[in-house]
Formats: sequence, structure tokens, C-alpha cells
Amino acid sequence: MSALERLSVLAGHVAPSEPSGESSVVLNTTSGSVEQPPASRAGHLTIVDSRTNRKYEVAVSSGGTIKASDLKQIKAHSGDVGLRTYDPGYTNTSAVKSTISYIDGGKGILRYRGYPIEELADRSTFLEVAYLVVYGELPSTPQMETWREAVMRHSALPADVQKAIDALPHDAHPMGTILTGLCALSTFHPEQNPALAGQNIYDSAEVQDKQIVRLIGKLPALAALAYHRASGRESAPPNQSLDYAENFLYMLDAGRRTDYRPHPKLARALDIMFILHAEHEMNCSTAAARHLASSGVDVYTAMAGAVGALYGPLHGGANEAVLRMLERIGRKENVPSFIRRVKDRKEKLFGFGHRVYKNFDPRAKVIRKVADEVFDIVGRDPLIDVATALMDAARSDPYFIDRQLYPNVDFFSGLVYRAMGFPPSFFTVLFAVPRVTGYLAHWRESLSDPDTKIIRPQQDYQGVWLRHYGDDPTRAEGGQVRTVKASNAYQRRVSGTNWK
Repeated sequence: MSALERLSVLAGHVAPSEPSGESSVVLNTTSGSVEQPPASRAGHLTIVDSRTNRKYEVAVSSGGTIKASDLKQIKAHSGDVGLRTYDPGYTNTSAVKSTISYIDGGKGILRYRGYPIEELADRSTFLEVAYLVVYGELPSTPQMETWREAVMRHSALPADVQKAIDALPHDAHPMGTILTGLCALSTFHPEQNPALAGQNIYDSAEVQDKQIVRLIGKLPALAALAYHRASGRESAPPNQSLDYAENFLYMLDAGRRTDYRPHPKLARALDIMFILHAEHEMNCSTAAARHLASSGVDVYTAMAGAVGALYGPLHGGANEAVLRMLERIGRKENVPSFIRRVKDRKEKLFGFGHRVYKNFDPRAKVIRKVADEVFDIVGRDPLIDVATALMDAARSDPYFIDRQLYPNVDFFSGLVYRAMGFPPSFFTVLFAVPRVTGYLAHWRESLSDPDTKIIRPQQDYQGVWLRHYGDDPTRAEGGQVRTVKASNAYQRRVSGTNWK
């Protein structure tokens, strides 16, 4: 990244939000002007309850939040449990205070521990970023050497974990394989399990650090095993002398050639992809990790639960849907008709829009450049022309602009992974490998958070208030009774004699 490009990135991080995603700010390069944190929003909120005409004062924090428990005092009558918020999907609920990552969806900004994602992708490595995300600061040279050695030293899997994976069906989905491996790893380290070693076992920084390097180190090996469940080949043993992404490609492709080395530009491209996917605030799977960890469960089980949430097609599986969409469009000449069908609600547009970003996803911009690097080596994917035409058409159409639908990280990532030879079923695994770093950072942060409690949301009960149990003859028919259809194999079996 040139000096001018770095200035452009910084300008984007100090500019006011603009729908076009382009900044009109002129950066004062001589004064060293940088963005200041938002002004405090602390104060009090005055609430007048129209049901009782009572007035309440609720404290507002500097971050603009109120304590949900403060609403309990607002009651309609003496038997009332108090006011509660109803927020399905947690669309406007801050469940934690965190220092790990920051997103400004209006400006299209993502920062890890204050560092713009564009700078980290350009100048850092995944392992250095992983250290930053987990521990809060970039490592010194000696710290980086120690960290890298510890992670890579823990890159091999226990033999019995491999046996557990070998017992799965040959066509097991790669994410199911990863989940099996994570759960198996939990059983191999009882010394760190709070259910077995005591609830305070994670008070030890040494115990925390051990699990962190184990999990970050072993995820590529689990991913390589998952990949070769489908290929029918064996994964190469990890090579601790290689860098993180390079070692992953080595395990995929080396076979028995110990002198094999992946193409350095492809290894760097994958390393950048890992950086971009390492952390993303309180998304669905990260929230799942925090939710599970609040119960005191061991970290491997918490990570498995988070990866399970990532498995969902509305979360980690979205880039596969983008690829299928582009394949269905076929040629860039078909983009206008596809756009019309989208606006007529006859087609779904994948890879555009985001729960948080209301501007261009900053990761998508980086991935677009990575795609060109990969295509230079393995050949240009013709679908990139379809993707570019679709992006240009959507960004110039008021229908999509008014709805703030901009390309997200999934839009180009599937094309990069396909160009590198990964099947669509493996895309979510490539998301999970780096994202475990973010999960671990949140797990570690939650352990030292004085506000951490076991997560137990409330509900707004809408069911029958009270009824009494009656005998069968007195019951009216209710509910729904469905017959579970027997399989053909069952029908074959019971058609024989003496089948019981």
C-alpha cells in the first residue's frame, strides 16, 4: 500500500458518513490530525409512564446505553414485574462492553483494536493480527517469535482425534467434521475443563494461553482433514517451519513431499483472507461463543457451539449462495434481466447488504484486490466479469442505493476460494479457521469482565395462562398430529417374516 493509499484509508476513517462510500474530506497531512473518539453521551433519560403518570429518571452511559435492569422500576401496578424490552434478534441491544473490534456501518469502517482493517490486511500477517485481536496490542519482535513458535508447535492433532474423524461418513460435510474434531479435542484436555478441574481453572493466564495456542494451531489441521475426507487423499503432517496460511496449504497439497512449498502469492492471498475474517464484533456466532462461555463450559465446547452457529446459511454460508447466484446469471449480458427479477421479487440478491454495514463493506474492497492477485496465478474466473457488472448495476440503481445495499464480504470471497480450488462446501470452513481467533478473544475478555453473568434472556409469555389436567375421554381434539413417514428401507424390512 502506497503512502497515498494509506492516506486514502485514513481519510475514510475520519470522514463523515456518505451514501456513496466516497470521501470528500481533505486530510491535513501536516498537522497529523486524526479522528477523536465520539463525545460522551452520558446523562439521564426522563420517562413519563402514561399508564400511571409517574416520572422516572434512568441513567445513560457515556456510550449511550441504559441498564435494562433500571426499567424494572417502571410498573403498571403493584403485581407487575416491571418494564422489559422486546428485541428479537438483538437489533438494538448491547449485551457486552468490548475493546476488541469496532464497526461503523454507516461509514464502512472496521477496526481491530483501533487499527483499520485495510492497514492490517496490507502490512500485517494473520498470526500477528491474531495476537493483536486476542491480547490487545501488536507484538514486539521477540513476542512475535514466541507466539508463532507456540501456535505452530500445537498444530498437530492427537491420533485419536483423527480416528474420530475417520469414523464419520465419507461424504460428511466439512463443517460437521470440524465440529466433531473440536468436541473430540475437549475430551483430550480434561485438565482445562472447569467441570472437571474446578470452576476457577481459567483464572490462570497460563491455562488460558495454552488453550488459545492449541485452538488457533489445530484449526488448520482439522480443516485439512475435513478437506481430504472428500478428496480421498491423506493430509500432510503440519510443517512448523512454515507460516500459518502457508502451512495450511502445505497440509492440503504436499502429500508425502516434505520439500513441497505452496506458491507464496497464493499463501499470502489466503493469509489476507484470514485477516479479514478473524473478528467481526458481536455477530451471531461470536454471541454464541459468549453465551456458551457464560455457563462456565470448557473453551473447546464453546468454540464448537460458535462454529456450529457459523455453519448456518444465513451466517457463514452466505458466500456459497453468492457463487450459486453468479453461476445462475452466467454472463454479464444477463445482469440487467436478473436485476429486474430482483426488483420484482422473483430473485434474491446475495452478497449485498449487511445487518451492520449501510455502506461498502471495507473487507469487500480488499478482497477484490486479492482476487486479481489470485487470478494472475491460476487464471481469471469468468464469473468475476458477471460479479463486476452486477455490482456496477446495483450501485447505480436507486432501488438498491435507497435500500443501502452495498457489496459485503461474501460477494467476492467465494470467487477467490473457487479460483484457489476449494469446493463450495468448504467455504465456511475457510471462514471458521480464522474466526476462532475472534471467538477466543471474546472468551478471554469475558473471563475478566466483572459484568459477566450466565446469559439468561427473558421472554414475553403469550401462551395459555392456566388450565388443569383432565382424563383422556374429556379431552377435545387439539394441536396437530402428523404421521412420520416410514422409509422405504423400513418398509422392506417389515414386509419380511420374523422381523421383530
